[in-house]
Amino acid sequence: MSALSLLRRSLSTLAATLLLGGAALADSSPLVTTDWLEKNLSDPKVRIVEVSVEPGLYERGHIPGAQNVVWHTDLVDTVTRDIASPEKFQALARKLGIDKDTTVILYGDSNNWFAAWGAWVFDIYGLRDNVKLVDGGRKKWELEKRLVATNPVPVKASTFTVAEPNRKLRARLADVVSVVEKKSDARILDIRSPDEFSGKIIAPAGFQELALRAGHIPGSVNVAWARAVNQADGTIKPVEELRKLYAEVGIDGSKPVITTCRIGERSSHTWFILSRLLGYQVANYDGSWTEYGNTVGLPINNPAGTVWGGK
Repeated sequence: MSALSLLRRSLSTLAATLLLGGAALADSSPLVTTDWLEKNLSDPKVRIVEVSVEPGLYERGHIPGAQNVVWHTDLVDTVTRDIASPEKFQALARKLGIDKDTTVILYGDSNNWFAAWGAWVFDIYGLRDNVKLVDGGRKKWELEKRLVATNPVPVKASTFTVAEPNRKLRARLADVVSVVEKKSDARILDIRSPDEFSGKIIAPAGFQELALRAGHIPGSVNVAWARAVNQADGTIKPVEELRKLYAEVGIDGSKPVITTCRIGERSSHTWFILSRLLGYQVANYDGSWTEYGNTVGLPINNPAGTVWGGK
């Protein structure tokens, strides 16, 4: 076949893909657009899941067909301060009608922080390639004034069997201390705001302060999560911009990365970007500053000079 014929075939394939509303592109991307989702709302192989933190938000209106997952009860163990157990996650996935071949579309409020946490937990328990985020989340869907529903749609339960947890996706306190003590060459990326990182404040305004000390983990670098998104609609910036953004602080995929924040939800958003979009080896530290900053005897950095109590 001539080079010209090959080019014509490639252009034809691209045109067909575009005419299909980008469905073929969505298969290989960890993100879906609001346009793509609206065109695929009735696909029986697609399961839409909202993971928001604001109480009653789902009930007031959600993407049609979406199932509701409550972050602080469904995806965590509230007693042990842990992620949902394998048994709990398996029961949740079955209830949602999710199986290995289901395309799971996650979205939520707060710029998809908690939806990304959901993607992280799904990945830990063996659901990865078919799990995607709505780019821009609930914010973009609402800005575009797309259709919402108030009545949940019942789904048939699945027979999903949970996989052995992938422990490489989760960093524990010991892993972080190993980096601090220079026994590991992993890089720690703190994605909190510059004021939190410096120790000027412990938590953003309106958030509960869960640590006694202010500052950051020694040796960590800071790229606030918000720098990776377009503020107007919450969509994630282009891949090449992201690579440059993180490379500026030495995060380039050459070494394993540990993402951290205050309680692990904002850092899961950056975990998603680094691992799913950039293909880096990343573990999310859900203990984050709440655990590290409260641990007796561990060193911290506090450029703001506040150290204890943020004052």
